[in-house]
This record gives sequence, C-alpha cells and structure tokens, in this order.
Amino acid sequence: MKRRTTSFLMAASLVLAALPAARAAETAAAGPYNEQADARVDINQAIAKASAEHKQVLVVYGANWCKDCLALDRGFGQGSLSQEVGKRFVVVKVNVGRFDRNVDVANQMGVTLKKGIPTVAVLSSEGQVLGATVGGELADARNMGEDAVLQVLAKLGKS
Repeated sequence: MKRRTTSFLMAASLVLAALPAARAAETAAAGPYNEQADARVDINQAIAKASAEHKQVLVVYGANWCKDCLALDRGFGQGSLSQEVGKRFVVVKVNVGRFDRNVDVANQMGVTLKKGIPTVAVLSSEGQVLGATVGGELADARNMGEDAVLQVLAKLGKS
C-alpha cells in the first residue's frame, strides 16, 4: 500500500508541476491579443504607466486570427520600429475577436473597425484621445515597411 501511495503522489506532483508550463504554452500559442483580458483595465494600466514614463499610449486593436495584426505586432517587437514605438508609447493590445469584442471601446475612441484591422488610437498620458486610424491605414501591415508604419503613427498623437 505504501508503494502505491508513493507512486500516486509522485505522479500527481509531476502532473501538477507540468500545469504552469502547459498554461504558459497555451497562452503563448493563443497569440498577442489576450482574449480574456479586460480592455478597459488594460488601457487604464497603460495610461498610468504612460503618465509615469511621460509617454503616450498606443492602443492597438486586432485579433489573433488576423495576419496583418500579427505582422504589426512582430514589427513592434523588433528593429527600428520597435525602438521608435518604445521611445514614444506604452503599447496596449485590445482583442476585437471577430468584430464582436471591445467594439464599444473602439467606438468610444473614434476607432473605425469596419475598414479593417489592425487599427490604432493614440492617447495622451491623461487618457485623452489624440488621434486614431479611421481609414484602414494599417490594415495591410504585412506589406508595409517600417517607414510606412512610422508615417501613420507620426500623423497621430501630435499634441
């Protein structure tokens, strides 16, 4: 009996030890747009961080199924685009699902989802909307170079 109990406890501890790694892999596989996140909480946290860092907030609306959204997210994570965005913005990603999630948040910021995603809004460190893409300017992010993305961002958020 003692041997069975020991074997069971060892097996149970192995399973429990594997759970955090499995959850981390699951989250990583899900993509950059957290489908369970509370967009308003994330945006408020980004505003607080931006205020402390004297930056603006870049709210990126997208979805994990969207290849252009994934391409833009990769661009924000590497190269000169990453450096420029990091200097100027605190970035927060908002999942729009299949255009059935956080649409009200996008509408409140004047962001148009109908012209395609990804789309962005720039907020001041106080939370005021300074500018937003309204014509699908980033909807072809896969084929845009860093300079083209930077030009779109440069037009937004001039305070």
